[in-house]
Amino acid sequence: MKHLELLIVASLSVVLFCTRLSDCFVVPGVAPMDYLKDDPVEIKAVKLTSDKAQLPYEYYSLPFCKPSGNNLAYKSENLGEILRGDRIVNTPYDIKFMSNLPCKVLCGADKELSSKEVAKLVDKIQDEYSAHLMADGLPVATPYKNIHTRLTEYEIGYKVGSAVETPDKKLAVALNNYLQFVMKYHFIAEENTYRIVGFEVFPRSVSLEDMEIGKEGQCSVKNQEPKPLLLTNSDQKIVFAYEVEWEESVIKWASRWDVYLARKDGQIHWFNILNALIIVLLMSGIVTVILIRTLRRDIAKYNSEDDLESHLEESGWKMVHGDVFRPPKHPRLLSSLVGSGIQILAMFGFTIGLAMLGFLSPASRGSIMSGGIFLYCFMGVIAGYHAGRLYRTMRGQQWKSGAMWTGTLFPGILFGTTFFLNFFIWGKKSSGAVPFSVMVSLLAIWLGISLPLVFLGYYFGFRKQPYSHPVQVKHIPRVVPEQSWHNHPFIAMVLSGLLPFGAVFLELSFIFTAIWKHEYYSLFAFLFLVFLILIVTTSQVAIIVIYFQLCNEDYNWWWRSFLTSCGPAFYLFLYSIIYFYFRLDITEFIPALLYFGYSMLMVASFALLTGAIGFISAYFFIRKIYGAVKID
Repeated sequence: MKHLELLIVASLSVVLFCTRLSDCFVVPGVAPMDYLKDDPVEIKAVKLTSDKAQLPYEYYSLPFCKPSGNNLAYKSENLGEILRGDRIVNTPYDIKFMSNLPCKVLCGADKELSSKEVAKLVDKIQDEYSAHLMADGLPVATPYKNIHTRLTEYEIGYKVGSAVETPDKKLAVALNNYLQFVMKYHFIAEENTYRIVGFEVFPRSVSLEDMEIGKEGQCSVKNQEPKPLLLTNSDQKIVFAYEVEWEESVIKWASRWDVYLARKDGQIHWFNILNALIIVLLMSGIVTVILIRTLRRDIAKYNSEDDLESHLEESGWKMVHGDVFRPPKHPRLLSSLVGSGIQILAMFGFTIGLAMLGFLSPASRGSIMSGGIFLYCFMGVIAGYHAGRLYRTMRGQQWKSGAMWTGTLFPGILFGTTFFLNFFIWGKKSSGAVPFSVMVSLLAIWLGISLPLVFLGYYFGFRKQPYSHPVQVKHIPRVVPEQSWHNHPFIAMVLSGLLPFGAVFLELSFIFTAIWKHEYYSLFAFLFLVFLILIVTTSQVAIIVIYFQLCNEDYNWWWRSFLTSCGPAFYLFLYSIIYFYFRLDITEFIPALLYFGYSMLMVASFALLTGAIGFISAYFFIRKIYGAVKID
């Protein structure tokens, strides 16, 4: 209990410290850019996204205005940006620092779009697509008033268009062809420099009859409330225009991401933490009262020499001492699964820790995904070492095939599923499709880095002395008594997964929202504490379940400890189904296939993670209790 209390206090201190640091958020390695008046400010396009369709597209997949001469310059993306579907490219917006710009025509005054191009716009607007731009590395955001809190919040990007009602009560599609940019800057008197700290947009739909076009691309909107630009099913002339307004702001450069990363539901996170801590304390009390006191009494009885025979008949866990360390069936598969879970555990721990310290941040585009992939590959040596030593402890002999299983089983499922889903994304010509060259690179990273590291770790783990067991295994296995219905492995998994999942449920819901609704997640200090709570609760539940299983004289705990600890993943699977039907508006087959495909990979990863935690906890608990009694 003292160790647990110290862990909780230290974790809360880290959360409070990192939450405090959020007021001066800085991304390590990202230097601010200084501007002078009339310096050019480059506006780049990132992609098109939709919560409804879940398929990102390149910005110029729609007939937006292109730079003169169609000179498109794509930025070289990192691995994370490519996997996210980002395709960063230049745009024709001409913006000068601190120079207000009234209405200016971007393009379209001298040509019209074909019916196919108009149909593309209609299709994307009906799927509620948003366009994403950025200036000085800062994404554009659309401010809006929250009707419940009456506070100003921000939506990343801007809607390409919207559905409007015509005077004859029919629904039509209107294109947001007029953008009002509000650029915010901060003046640093000590350095006599200016920096961009805000990039907002107010999209509008303005019909051509309400837009007056002058010479040299100048324009103006005639009415305060212009008629919307309705799209038809034929060739149509569309004029794109924009204006720029500069505002001085007190926001410092280090805090300019706060409007994107700051959440209005911080109290919910604290409630989640308190709820999880209550669960941990409750479980700790159960472990302390039921297990420690009971075990101490049992061990004292077993170690006393008076009436030893009667003591052996009083409880079941001592009676199976000759079979409890009997090697399980399929040791190679079990050790491989545990090793994969340890690899995911190490990757999550390092990734969340680096993100909490700011080295992997949403402000550094794609860094979290890129860092997670490379950390997973390098953690292969840890997975191989523990899997190899465990395999030898289970009396396995074929270490090379065991290493191959550890290095290829779960990564093969990941790569194969991603490659399969990628065919459907390619068919939709989405920017979310991983290019073939990148797939080859990922395959090379897996086979050239991760797999050799797994073999290296497995070799040294297998050569290491196996874990010592305090009791010997009998030659003839003991008959396991018939068990009651509630001891069935599936029932035990369902019941034991409820508390760990309940402890992390709210944080998982925020992560789901960040993934599927294209929001930024930044509360990594909370996530780190929740991660620790998940480890503690999963360990405690596994210990309790295995203890009662041994008391029922069932010594087949190896697989049971792993599978029982996969219970939280079962609830994650149920939650993903509920989230799909109640939080998303996906109606097409391919987006639904992508959602469930990637969600099942998350469920499998979560199952391996919690399964490995539960197995390790149960294993060392059993070694501890059987090492404390005298065995004749």
